Amino acid sequence: MLPEFGHYFLILALLLAFLQCILPLYGCMRQDATLIHAVRPLAIGQSLFVILSFIILTDAFLADDFSLLYVAAHSNTHLPFFYKLTASWSAHEGSLLLWVTILAVWTMLVARFSDTLSDTFRARVLAVMGAISFGFLLFLLFTSNPFLRLLANTPLDGQDLNALLQDPGLVIHPPMLYMGYVGTSVAFAFAVAALMAGKLDAAWARWSLPWTLAAWCFLTYGITSGSWWSYRDLGWGGWWFWDPVENASLMPWLLTTALIHSLRVTEKRGAFKNWTVLLAILAFVLSLLGTFLVRSGILTSVHAFAVDPTRGMFMLEFLGIVIFLSLTLYAFRAPVIGQGGQFSFLSRESLLLSNNLLLFVLMATVLLGTLYPLILQVLGIAKISVGPPYFNAVFVPIFCLLLFMMSVAPACTWQKMSVKRLWQRVWSSFLLSVIAAISLPWLITQQLSLSVVVGFTLALWLIMSTLQDLWLRVRQGLGAQHLWAMSLAHIGVAITVLGVTFSSHYSEETSTIMTVGDVADVGGYDIRLLRLSRETGSNYDAVLAHFELLPQHKVFTAEKRFYPVSGSVMSLPGIAMNFWRDIYLALGAENEANQSFEVRLYKKPFVRWIWAGGLLMMLGGVLGMRTRHRLSHLSRKRGFVE
Repeated sequence: MLPEFGHYFLILALLLAFLQCILPLYGCMRQDATLIHAVRPLAIGQSLFVILSFIILTDAFLADDFSLLYVAAHSNTHLPFFYKLTASWSAHEGSLLLWVTILAVWTMLVARFSDTLSDTFRARVLAVMGAISFGFLLFLLFTSNPFLRLLANTPLDGQDLNALLQDPGLVIHPPMLYMGYVGTSVAFAFAVAALMAGKLDAAWARWSLPWTLAAWCFLTYGITSGSWWSYRDLGWGGWWFWDPVENASLMPWLLTTALIHSLRVTEKRGAFKNWTVLLAILAFVLSLLGTFLVRSGILTSVHAFAVDPTRGMFMLEFLGIVIFLSLTLYAFRAPVIGQGGQFSFLSRESLLLSNNLLLFVLMATVLLGTLYPLILQVLGIAKISVGPPYFNAVFVPIFCLLLFMMSVAPACTWQKMSVKRLWQRVWSSFLLSVIAAISLPWLITQQLSLSVVVGFTLALWLIMSTLQDLWLRVRQGLGAQHLWAMSLAHIGVAITVLGVTFSSHYSEETSTIMTVGDVADVGGYDIRLLRLSRETGSNYDAVLAHFELLPQHKVFTAEKRFYPVSGSVMSLPGIAMNFWRDIYLALGAENEANQSFEVRLYKKPFVRWIWAGGLLMMLGGVLGMRTRHRLSHLSRKRGFVE
């Protein structure tokens, strides 16, 4: 009976979400305090029903309830407990319920921590979030119900979880990425509510910023953990492949990054008001677009969930409604709001606006490369693929220009600055960066290329200019917490750029056939195949190849797993890592006659810096939230937006 309760709870949540959307807006129109105050219990009620429904689905997996179609298709009695837990969001129906559950969590947080908002503004914010919940609950119940029963022929064992997903990354990556995706709905709700009120001011930006930072932190960690998961699990030695679904997470991240900087300027200088609210709308629209791409069946990807065109049409219609209503409201209200404060051509505001525009252009290049092949295919014109050559040729130069602007911006003052004074602040750090970028790679590798010099120069210059600005402000007694947060995040970007630059240009790769005792060379390192062993897991059989890295005598292991239930084979790479490089190898085909393996070997210098930089960015965002300080500050300024 529990699955039936899960279904009923979703229906109740749908009804409450509808009331949460309609009643507060009607109350604001009529100035009815009773209807306005009803929004909080409605929001909490619908959120609790969704959370209970997700708990019931998880319990069905743990209890091996194969009478549920979704459980039977994605679990097995021999599946370890840990993977039974994560299997609940491993495919379309469960992952969509996880999405709605996370939306419920964000809704409860906004309802709980919004006491300092005016009653009417809080009602509008929660009404917008109720409308989003209503749309997704409709999608879940009518196209993707995870509680459908198998009315006959209930299997004794399930079909097992996809072998690619039997990894700890499944417990980290999807929930964190969804927290970021769905978190953009909060910034969207605040922007739409402010447009309804016809008032965007510093208080609006001050309140929106912590929520946007929280979503950005989750999205940053979700992308970083996904890159790490691909690297260590797929066996192809890569950390990013410009896959359409990878791009779907990158696009809202780029716009959310722009939104954070724009909110800062709106808060401090009262500028960029129209641009800021447009970014908030577009960031959420791109999150919905990513959901459409993953679940529409219009693309093939290891990350994609669904191939049902009915689901794709529902998401496309929902996306169209959100775009039409929000941009129509924006078109009517934007002229009333105005742009805000004025500033000169050379100022920190102008450089931040330039950075915002570059982030937008980067997003547009990714969007074009992702959608252009799909549009041609839908129109029946041609079938083409857009891969790394396009993105490297278009994305990289624009990103280099962005790094340049990021390095110059800290040296600029607000409102106005002279060219001479700016040059005095930046020339020394730029010159030192160029010298280091030319000399260090040559001394270490005796190789030099323009792309390495450019990447190294820009990354090092960003670090030096960020630290220089921080030092000057601390000496002036201006070392506020958000400055430390900004510095940490910008240094994280630079470290990621260093990792990308060196791992892309100095990686080495080779393939060979090895038997026990053989030694292979990659990038000046010798790797010996010590021995082979076999083990039986709870739901798989595995061949383990034990390798030794010489002359350090470090032993590491690569695996080849066979999952009998699904009949799938999975290769888990072996990685000998340190701070400077990874030695990475993956097993290919096995020749059982002479017990040999095809082995792909990689040397990956500085590859871990990519994820270290991502973590630093996230930590900078966490430090920048300062939620309690902002909430206490707002509590002294009661009556945020009327």
